[in-house]
Amino acid sequence: MESIISYFGTLTPGVDGAITTYKFEYLCTLGFAAIVIFAGRAIVAHSAPLRKYAIPAPVVSGIIFSIIISIIKGTGAVSISFDATITKDLCQNLFFLCVGFGFSAKMLQKAGGRLCVMIALAACLLITCQDVLGIALSKVIGLNPLLGLQCSSAAMSGGVGTASTFGPIFEEWGAADATTIGVAAGTLGNIMGSLIGGPVAAFLIMRHGLKSDPNDKPEAAKSSTKPELDNTRMIHAFALTLFIAALGMPIYCILDNIPMIEMPKFIGCLFAGAIARNVMEANSMDTYVPEVEAIEHMFLELYLALVLMTTDFTKLAPVAGQMGIILVGQAILIALFGIFVSFNMFGRDYGAAIMTGGNIGWGCGSGSNAVANEKALMDQYGWHTIAWVLYPSFAVIIDDIYNPIFLSVIGSLFRG
Repeated sequence: MESIISYFGTLTPGVDGAITTYKFEYLCTLGFAAIVIFAGRAIVAHSAPLRKYAIPAPVVSGIIFSIIISIIKGTGAVSISFDATITKDLCQNLFFLCVGFGFSAKMLQKAGGRLCVMIALAACLLITCQDVLGIALSKVIGLNPLLGLQCSSAAMSGGVGTASTFGPIFEEWGAADATTIGVAAGTLGNIMGSLIGGPVAAFLIMRHGLKSDPNDKPEAAKSSTKPELDNTRMIHAFALTLFIAALGMPIYCILDNIPMIEMPKFIGCLFAGAIARNVMEANSMDTYVPEVEAIEHMFLELYLALVLMTTDFTKLAPVAGQMGIILVGQAILIALFGIFVSFNMFGRDYGAAIMTGGNIGWGCGSGSNAVANEKALMDQYGWHTIAWVLYPSFAVIIDDIYNPIFLSVIGSLFRG
């Protein structure tokens, strides 16, 4: 029996009171991810409230799946995990490469310099507000301010990656378990951003009677004929994305070695995609737009499914008390910030509402949350090119520059 089980994963019997663990291998993990994707789309298709408030389908089913797995672990029977680390990394990087590939110079000119400035200012202001609130709440509840920072912009705007990077630094400065708390906060932030962003943006759209521009369409849909995907073009496009992703690594290397700035790998892929797109356009080369858009959506769905289904809620229990108070405060802040600050700074139109949903997504966890929120909103209410192509990538770049610098400066004030 054990030899048969080994084909599907690795069983580690518990010893000395430890719980038995079973880790599914990566193909089985992808099979479960497929189930999450199918289930999420079915649930949303049959739920008017979920569609109305634009909750991403993989988030719904992913949370349900991870809760079931956590309950099984909580019974003490077996701890189930999944081999998803490399697959998640691949999905995230290829997805952001495709997002960057849609970022042409023409789009930047169309958006205008004022909007870019407003996006940058809003990003920096949100990060600052998150950390001020986190420090203030940590003082009230008697928590180390450095742990308050870990539950603020480190985990919220920065996500698990930034929280993991600053965890060891804050631990050296006297904040015990900063890495564990930061990763837990980042995990909950991912869920929080996905659940808050859609409803807030939908509220703005309905309250102000906003409509999408029927002439604003995805590039692949602008021609009068519906694009058809064929095998040869799809293979060429997929090979192209893999090649450009590799070109993103030297860009990532350069950016990540800038002093005091922590850059995630996907930023290199994002820049590589944008550079490749504009070079290809300048040389009148085929850019495979319909195919790249198809790849983009596939990898986003798979990435969200893998992230949500592998969330271990049992690991959050030991740090749920004081951390929960700060996260509730951050949730209220991000919702109010979206309604009263982001929406107004971005222009108070339909695109501003979509970008507000994206703002809440990355402001609570990651750039992937931003685009997932925007996609769910646009699937329900209509397309907006600038919100989709410009906002997530530009906001994340500003975040990855300002956030580490601000965290380093303000964190040093509380160094033990």
